[in-house]
Amino acid sequence: MRLVSSRASKLLAAAALASLLAACQSGRTQVASLEGYTPDPALKTASKSNLKGRVSHACVVTQARFQKVAEASVEQPCGCYADRTLSSLDGGEIQSYRATGYFNDSAKAKALNALDSCKLPRPA
Repeated sequence: MRLVSSRASKLLAAAALASLLAACQSGRTQVASLEGYTPDPALKTASKSNLKGRVSHACVVTQARFQKVAEASVEQPCGCYADRTLSSLDGGEIQSYRATGYFNDSAKAKALNALDSCKLPRPA
């Protein structure tokens, strides 16, 4: 059963991927790499469970490409990453993510720690 339309799914994947990639970029590079990016308006009202799903999906797509493996092989560690990242974020970091679609500087540090804890390589 499909829960979202194909177009919505693609937008969700793009927003999630942008947030994961932005989490691993430096501040100045981040702005340049996200030029023209518009966050999904649904982020503003998304449940924490939905945010976890978005972060996990972005991780799966990014890590599978980065490691050149099947997406299924990184689903469990990416679930770990999403759980640890979102549980470590404070209210301000969550609000920043909702507003921008990517992690702010303090959230990035927590996301990188979650990658390490879940034994996922950091994107270059």
